[in-house]
Amino acid sequence: MKKVAIIGGGITGLCSAYYLVKAGHDVTIVDKGNITDGASFINAGYVTPSHFVPIAEPGMINQGIKWMFNNSSPFYIKPRWDVDFFKWSWYFKKSSTKQKVVKAIPVLKELNEKSKELYEEMLESLDFDFHIERKGLLMVYKSAKNEAHEAKLAEKGKELGLDVSVLDKKALHDLEPQFSEDVIGGVHYECDAHSTPNLFMKNLKQWLENNGVRFVLEEAVTGLEVDGKTIKAINTVKNSIEADEFIMAAGSWTFPLAKKLGLNIPIQPGKGYSMSITRETNINLPAILTEAKVAVTPMKGFTRFAGTMELSGDNNTILPSRVEAIANAASNYYSGFTLTPEEKQSATSGLRPVSPDGLPFIGRSSKFKNLNVAAGHAMMGWSLGPITGKLISEIVEGNHPSVLLEPFDLERF
Repeated sequence: MKKVAIIGGGITGLCSAYYLVKAGHDVTIVDKGNITDGASFINAGYVTPSHFVPIAEPGMINQGIKWMFNNSSPFYIKPRWDVDFFKWSWYFKKSSTKQKVVKAIPVLKELNEKSKELYEEMLESLDFDFHIERKGLLMVYKSAKNEAHEAKLAEKGKELGLDVSVLDKKALHDLEPQFSEDVIGGVHYECDAHSTPNLFMKNLKQWLENNGVRFVLEEAVTGLEVDGKTIKAINTVKNSIEADEFIMAAGSWTFPLAKKLGLNIPIQPGKGYSMSITRETNINLPAILTEAKVAVTPMKGFTRFAGTMELSGDNNTILPSRVEAIANAASNYYSGFTLTPEEKQSATSGLRPVSPDGLPFIGRSSKFKNLNVAAGHAMMGWSLGPITGKLISEIVEGNHPSVLLEPFDLERF
């Protein structure tokens, strides 16, 4: 049995703790918050083999520049002087090539499929209860341009062996009658599933506590004690946590923490927004409204509207224009549906950890023999939580990893 300290109590940190506990290790989780909010709680809850294309794809830089001065655009970059962001942007540009995207597609597809299987195993284990449904995911569109784009991706999905079908207008509206008349069709990824993040996180945390995991909460990490190539302890304002193995799963805050150790793990915080609507919406199926880049998920007890990617630094500022963009998308895609002023005021945000190439960082540091990193999952953090946790456990155990770790190398930049 090893003592393992995990920095970060998001989906990745908790799933890492889950598999480490199952393997018999003594685990402590350190988090600067109280594990009740953030990206792991407000996300769309998708478990998505369909999301096999990384965010760093050809054309994204040009599109981002076009949207830079429109703070209600789906992908917003706030103009600012930030050397680390400039470096990240350069890495992003170098990663946004057709060749690198082609190489990343099977990697992301395998990760997502294995993670979906692990969610199902977790549910079957009866360790803790949570909500997951296998209704698939709709990619819906209003324009011929997006129809062509999604049809092309659907063909690629079929080549990869995914369960996917293209729906014309009648078939789509038969499946989900709530869509407005000008939604002309969609692609149904029946391979996908969705869940309720709040419930999963709450119940997994309780299971971990019941199984001996120590939580050190509302204490930011101030430093790490190092002896040569070995991490000795995590220091917070109030505590010093010693361990045999350390896991850095701090999401968007992984980059500054790694920097303290002389490591370059380039991650930028990508802010997402969401609103949870508790009244009846009559929306039955999860859907991404492709022109608006808005995700809609019928969860347990509410319907969630989420979206946007905002690269504006480390902040939780809610921009009304971006909330309004999500609300407008809801009204434009669903017939007779309008978000109330009170519902819009309830909007919250979370910071997704975005790597330059859309692939996470998962592995052991070459500089420190007992330091492992699991971060940078961008918009797929929820989907990839279980497989990342399992991989971290396998690394700590010294077992053969479930997937090849080379694409997630910590030093690739």
